[in-house]
This record gives sequence, C-alpha cells and structure tokens, in this order.
Amino acid sequence: MTALLQERPSLALRPGPGPCPVINTERLILRPHRLSDADAIAQSLGDYQVSRMLARVSAPYHRQDALDWLVRQRSGLVAGWIMAITANDDGHIGCVGIELRHGQWHLGYWLNRQHWGRGYASEAVHAAVEPFFRRMPGTVLHSGVFADNAGSLRLQEKLGFEITGCSQIYAMARNGMVSHIETRLTAEKLRRP
Repeated sequence: MTALLQERPSLALRPGPGPCPVINTERLILRPHRLSDADAIAQSLGDYQVSRMLARVSAPYHRQDALDWLVRQRSGLVAGWIMAITANDDGHIGCVGIELRHGQWHLGYWLNRQHWGRGYASEAVHAAVEPFFRRMPGTVLHSGVFADNAGSLRLQEKLGFEITGCSQIYAMARNGMVSHIETRLTAEKLRRP
C-alpha cells in the first residue's frame, strides 16, 4: 500500500472536515446514512418533482439505485459529509451533502416533496454548513440550482450564497441540458435562515 500511495498521492489522506457528524437542530437530526434508508430515499427520489431538480439522479429511480448510492457513500471513498435529514416523526426525509468534487467543495441537498414549504431544507443546510466552515476555515463552498428552481435559489440567497455565473449542465432525470445558476459561499457570508 505504501508503494501505491507514493505512486498515486491522491490516495493519501485528503484534507477534509473529518468524520460525518450527527447534528441536532430544533426540528431535525442530520446523521450519516444507513442502508435501511434505501426505501425512503427511493420513495423520495422516485418522485419526478424531486429528481428533476437534481443533476445526478436518474428517472425512474428505484430501491436498487438507492442501495447502490448508499454503498458508495458508506465506502469511505467520498470526501466530505453526506447526511440524512431526519424528522422526529417522519424518519428519513432528505439529504444534505458537502463533498469534494474536481478539487472544490460542493453543497447539494434535496427533500421529500411532502416536506417542502416548512423551512426544513434551509434549517438542514445551515446546520451542515456552519460546522463545515468551523472545521474548514477559508474554504469556498460551491453550489447551484437549475434556473427553474426559484425556491432553492431563494434558500441559497437567504443563507448568503452569491451567484457567480450560469452554465448548461446535463440533468439525468430530464435527459438533457439544463440552465444552471452557479453559486458560492464563504464562512464570512453565511447567514442564519
């Protein structure tokens, strides 16, 4: 293994925020995912109104897709935090993740449609981002939304994200290119929702 690390230094320990924490908010618990979350994930992402707003989720989305994703997340190969959003009464209701992709930290999130409009997404995103910045000071967090996702853009602006540009990206569920508003956030700009 030592020889492999010398040949491929990217396999060495990557700087990151450390192990995925458990975070309690007023109404939610953010925690590492479990394989038992597969059914709830498949139900949420099987709803096209949710999956159409995500670049890397296919439609239709099945339980096996959720299991495959969970195995990858739990493998330790993904740098960052991918947390289940759970509500006391309703179990797994969504996901918030901060992961290293292409050398930059990226934020992503989604919520089961039955829980939209209650402020859960902004509560969960803020709860994840605040300790991330404490562990990774000076980091720039990148994110974005599809141009037709006004609610998610409002959430990001409320938290302090700034728009940095617009691009076209491929959305698996839509099977096509979609306008994507790119955003970024620094610790100094983070605001409480």
